[in-house]
Amino acid sequence: MTLSCTRISDPLPLFSPIQNRAMPSFDIVSKVDPQTIDNVMNVVRKEILNRYDFNGSQTTIELDKKELSVLLITETEMRIQAIEKVLLERAIKQHLDPQCFDFSKPAYPSGATTRKEIKIKQGIEKEVAKKMVKDIKDSGMKVQASIMDDLVRVTAKKIDDLQAVIALCRQGKYGLPLQFVNMKN
Repeated sequence: MTLSCTRISDPLPLFSPIQNRAMPSFDIVSKVDPQTIDNVMNVVRKEILNRYDFNGSQTTIELDKKELSVLLITETEMRIQAIEKVLLERAIKQHLDPQCFDFSKPAYPSGATTRKEIKIKQGIEKEVAKKMVKDIKDSGMKVQASIMDDLVRVTAKKIDDLQAVIALCRQGKYGLPLQFVNMKN
């Protein structure tokens, strides 16, 4: 009995090493460090307590870390505006972008006091993300932008294209502080 043995050639790899490499990418996010917000609020409270025009007033500044909002309670709307000004000044000194605060809600009277809630923006809303992706696509750069939950992921073949997208987004008026993270090449 004779057996013939034929050698089966090695199978071809499914992906060549060039195709297996991931394309350069980065994520556009809008996040605020909770510890920085806490530090800003502590400094604002301390400054308001020491100001002469707030001496003897019933002023409270509360930070809700779960809801990411600041509640201002004081006697008049002028004092609320003064607190807002101090809040913005202290945020800038702590290297926190002032665009993260949403001052759009008006102050409302509540008994003998006036209240105002200031939301802290976290994440990129769908409408803003759609506008951002549209701006990137309209620029004519050879990149791909996609929306993933509360961030925008941008991929390209060249890192130079990604840097051009970063420059484009910094010039855009989105009303959010933007960070560019997870740069992979």
